[in-house]
Amino acid sequence: MSQARLKRMRKALLGRLSHRPGVETSLDAAGTSACATKLADRLACAGRGAGSQSAASRLFGTLARCFDAACAASGLVLVLPVLAMLALVVLMDDGPPVLFSQTRVGKDGKPFRIWKFRTMRAGSSGSAITASGDARVTRSGAVLRKFKLDELPQLFNVLKGDMSLVGPRPETPEYVQPRAPAWQAVLAVRPGITDLATLIYRDEEEILGASANADVLYRETVLPEKLRLNLAYLRARSFRQDLRLILLTVRYSLFPDSFDPNRVRRTFGIGLEYD
Repeated sequence: MSQARLKRMRKALLGRLSHRPGVETSLDAAGTSACATKLADRLACAGRGAGSQSAASRLFGTLARCFDAACAASGLVLVLPVLAMLALVVLMDDGPPVLFSQTRVGKDGKPFRIWKFRTMRAGSSGSAITASGDARVTRSGAVLRKFKLDELPQLFNVLKGDMSLVGPRPETPEYVQPRAPAWQAVLAVRPGITDLATLIYRDEEEILGASANADVLYRETVLPEKLRLNLAYLRARSFRQDLRLILLTVRYSLFPDSFDPNRVRRTFGIGLEYD
């Protein structure tokens, strides 16, 4: 990604979040931006008013869970040799442990342990976010992160029921504000391995790496925008859209150099402000 594009994206994000009356640029105790709050309120009202406990809703939830479990189980069987190979690569590069576990906030605000292949040096500490050029990332970790192979163990999280294939990516507790309406809407659904915000921000590490303070950029710009994308996707979500999202995630994981965020935005009709 060029420096010029990074600057244009950051300027556009900051402009929309800060240059409108009543819109805040950070996730403070009062909540997210006014726009995200309105979207969350409408989503919550729709869920209650449309009979979220209806038979149709329960049936959809049951079928979605069965689909997730079946895909996760099948996927684990298919990629088992790949998992074994990746585990060996991690061991040879930086020794044990092979897996990395971290507390994330799940559905209804319940914490759970997420699993990934370890991509950072054993015993390293620091920020919960990772920017390009982070010295903690190992040689094998850089490759795993580029192709998103470090996320494969989360199929176990899906099988267990902590996560879904598609859903808002779970955050660490320090970034979550459960009393904010936008967060309440996001936490009302099961988190996922992939979602629209994650796909659009596939090059998030590069964006953060271009900033002098990656944590501030993430809190004040990237995270509010990801929340906005999550809410917009949830309002228009369908099984067909989920399948399309899964296929695009697989495509860009296999061919990361072909990633085009604007094409993703056009595909789903969300986030077209940055074209």
